Amino acid sequence: MSDVNKTLLKWHASFRKGTDFDSWGQLVEAIDEYQILARQLQKEVQSSNSTDFTEEQKKTLGKIATCLEMRSISLQSTQSTEEFKLEDLKKLENIIKNLLTYNKEFPFDVQPVPLRKILAPGEEENLELEGEDAAAVAGSTESFPPRAPASQGTLLPRLPSEPGMTLLTIRIEKIGLKDAGQCIDPYMTISVKDSNGVDLNPVQDTPVATKKEDIYIHFSMDVEIQRHLEKLPKGAAIFFEFKHYKPKKRFTSTKCFAFLEMDEIKPGPIVIELYKKPTDFKRKKLQLLTKKPLYLHLHQTLHKDS
Repeated sequence: MSDVNKTLLKWHASFRKGTDFDSWGQLVEAIDEYQILARQLQKEVQSSNSTDFTEEQKKTLGKIATCLEMRSISLQSTQSTEEFKLEDLKKLENIIKNLLTYNKEFPFDVQPVPLRKILAPGEEENLELEGEDAAAVAGSTESFPPRAPASQGTLLPRLPSEPGMTLLTIRIEKIGLKDAGQCIDPYMTISVKDSNGVDLNPVQDTPVATKKEDIYIHFSMDVEIQRHLEKLPKGAAIFFEFKHYKPKKRFTSTKCFAFLEMDEIKPGPIVIELYKKPTDFKRKKLQLLTKKPLYLHLHQTLHKDS
């Protein structure tokens, strides 16, 4: 089997997986699969070196990517009417399966996605940042393997205990935001950085939070910090980036962030301030998100093996 046919088989399997999730009512998983596939198709469309497909076939792939995004946005919509239905999307299955021989008119009047990066859930794109704002996030040097897109989260288990060493569990209780009810698929990314913004631990994503109440989004999720506290350097901090999906702009965005410094690590509840994006891992140019009493609510538990 040729590489091209293997690629088409892989895309077809991904398409079926997404529509199966969709028909079963597993909407978060369906959106993930649709957006991952849309990104793969767009990557092929944008590749100037690829000779596997003709320009017409690439145009068709681009239109399929558009339809996948339209279905994703329909699933995200709070309106009862669906702009792009599952039965419509299923009409594209034979096209993606038989792309090399498909010669009919595309069934929907859509245009290929504009030349831009399509983001899978859990990925971050600073499309809104320019100049100094973009430079401010440059301090983050990812020294760990890239993470898979997060729908169910990528939280890690607690490390094994060591004599005389302390582990930290942070329970993310809730976050207060004036527009909490409007946030789509909200989740938190947790990282541990040194004073230069370099990762000290694997980055973790919580699952999507589903409970919203007034100005609060409730997480009630435990995060296990992946290093003994005694091994963290002075000046390290634990960052919490609140992220949500923007259907109009079609990417996942950081709304705000908070952090815990080493001297704030102590057992019990704590509320910490929220800061405006972009995330400043070096903590040099901090701006409060709001003057209102809205915070990130945490509870810390220390585990020490004597």
